[in-house]
Amino acid sequence: MSEKTGKRGRPRSFDAEEVLTRARDVFWAAGFASSSLDDLGAAMAMNRPSLYNAFGDKTRLYLTTLERYSAESMALIRDRLDPERPVATGLRQIYARAIASYLAGPSGARGCFLIGTAATEAVGNPAVRRLLHDSLADFERAFEARFRIAVKTGEIAKEADPILLARMASAILHSLAIRARAGETRAVLEAIADGGVGMICGPESRQRRRKAKRHQW
Repeated sequence: MSEKTGKRGRPRSFDAEEVLTRARDVFWAAGFASSSLDDLGAAMAMNRPSLYNAFGDKTRLYLTTLERYSAESMALIRDRLDPERPVATGLRQIYARAIASYLAGPSGARGCFLIGTAATEAVGNPAVRRLLHDSLADFERAFEARFRIAVKTGEIAKEADPILLARMASAILHSLAIRARAGETRAVLEAIADGGVGMICGPESRQRRRKAKRHQW
């Protein structure tokens, strides 16, 4: 998507998605407080007047990048939790994509953009706190809805509590994000994810996975 803004009759065109990605990467690397307007402007290839005209002040820009990241994460979770896909498979794919993202970064593992930056800013910024709360709640509702289906279909034990399992599934994501930023290895992160799927879906999910791997050979 391209947008055009102008000042004194001189239009400027830019790709909004691209510049927002660049802004997100600045915030992701340094956090909100340490990301200066000069740093953001340089990364986005925009001067201050153009940046303000297009996205508002620094806080509004940050919230926009958070909203965008949250929506992308929600779309991934919903896609992987499609009832047509085994719930254990969907969970593993969510965690695998999360680990790949958390370990990526121009200067090293950077964890989750939402957890890594918004958790700090939420203390003094009600808008960030609300966005963080609502995003995490949305993720948990998506997990809960899928787990309710899994209980009915027998993929998960009938006595399991979908609400508690959803909180566990979400908490695993949080742990992976923090541990990745702390420098944990991919092997350890993958072991945590695999163990989490086993706790949520039961030992049968691990056995089915091992069988599937053997058949691949």
